Amino acid sequence: MIKRLFQVLGVLLVAGLAFLYFTAPPMSIPMGALFGAEADQEQLDNRINVPSGFRFTLFATGLDGARFLSSTPNGDVLVAERGANQIVLLERDLSGDGRSGARHILLADLNAPNDVAYHDGWIYVGEKDAIGRIRFESTSGDVVGPYERFVTGLPDTGHSAKTIGIGGDGWIYFNVGSSCNVCIEEDERRSTIMRAKLDGSETEIYASGLRNSAGFDWSPRDGALYAANNGRDLLGDDFPPEELNLIERGKFYGWPFVHAFGVPDPEYGDQGDELVAIAVEPVHTFAAHNAPLGMTFLENRRYPDEFHQDALIALHGSWNRSEKDGYKVVRLSWDEGGDITQTDFVTGFLQDGDVIGRPVDVEEAADGLIYISDDYTGSVYRLAFAEAGASSGLPGAQPEATDPMAGIEFTEEQIAKGQVLYNENGCVTCHGTMGQEDGDVPLRNLAATYDLTALKSVLVSPPSSMPPVELPESALTDLSAYLLASDKQP
Repeated sequence: MIKRLFQVLGVLLVAGLAFLYFTAPPMSIPMGALFGAEADQEQLDNRINVPSGFRFTLFATGLDGARFLSSTPNGDVLVAERGANQIVLLERDLSGDGRSGARHILLADLNAPNDVAYHDGWIYVGEKDAIGRIRFESTSGDVVGPYERFVTGLPDTGHSAKTIGIGGDGWIYFNVGSSCNVCIEEDERRSTIMRAKLDGSETEIYASGLRNSAGFDWSPRDGALYAANNGRDLLGDDFPPEELNLIERGKFYGWPFVHAFGVPDPEYGDQGDELVAIAVEPVHTFAAHNAPLGMTFLENRRYPDEFHQDALIALHGSWNRSEKDGYKVVRLSWDEGGDITQTDFVTGFLQDGDVIGRPVDVEEAADGLIYISDDYTGSVYRLAFAEAGASSGLPGAQPEATDPMAGIEFTEEQIAKGQVLYNENGCVTCHGTMGQEDGDVPLRNLAATYDLTALKSVLVSPPSSMPPVELPESALTDLSAYLLASDKQP
């Protein structure tokens, strides 16, 4: 009885702290600092488990609530520092120690920014009540011009953190969470995923019945949008499960009337019959109260084939269970029939009830590095696959670095056409002859860094100091073939 009383009191204490965290003005210190939590590489080496071949390092720490991440074309990392109301740039590792070289503030005096996204020479920011953007020079690492809030007046109470993403259709998508644990909302924008054009026009509700879909991404297989949803609280340790939903325009996903696979809510299950009848069931579920947040589909060919096009999802962890659960990054794999299998990817933040980190977001950079944010210690971690000579902290030798172009061959005709395009489009003016050092910005290590898809993406949306390559798809493939094939020559 006494043990149960202390468990209840503990849950109430954490619930009170969580309430303050999400409703009070942003704090100037990381949440974990309230409990003396700090990130330490030695402790991480002893606790964190990652798949064989990956090296896990503390990339940066001392951030005031490190939330969602984005990477720039040259490999730097952008962080939404919600506790400090700012966006910070963490310079990529140039020394080989797995840590950020330096950091500087790009934007300050924001309203509880939760997410940041780089797209086509712009930085987009998801603030508590608005979506904004500013020009960004990736080569210099600086913003240019004024910051513009182009979607404003968004609900800013309850689940107010805004996650953003730019879809293949060129629209910006963002979640608007619920105002409550469970209720029928008066504002129709609540418990939805919304979207708008990049000038803020044609803002619309894209999908509804989503209590708090704080993480989403598009599958490279077919462009389908998937979103992880956080379920309601106060129905016990194990219900309702968290959800992964396949998001389609105009669809309703159940909240607050029904959970998971048709289970009625005890408070609202006898209402909304018409909506319940059309509610879309999840394609996958996570354990209750695991709080899935950021997700990303892996596209880089640097990893083994088994990882390609799988999704990584950060489970922030429970604050309202009698025994903690979550606090890890999991991997979702789709089979040919569309069935999803979940396996652990990064674990050890929770051990015997002791928490040393709460993953928030997962970001895959163009060079194949994976970054994980943690708002408990105010840190960003870095996962590198097959780094030559680097210790992973795991038993066994580190494998040799893999070639992202392994098994991919180009025809002589493709390469010859690509060389003509390279010269005709003026690439040679700045970059010189491939394999030589006669250009101001010689191209090196392309084949060791990019696969065909990644390089084409960089050519179409390059750093802003370089004009985008505007070619038909087949010609873009030929140009990329020439660059990759030439770069592999001795």
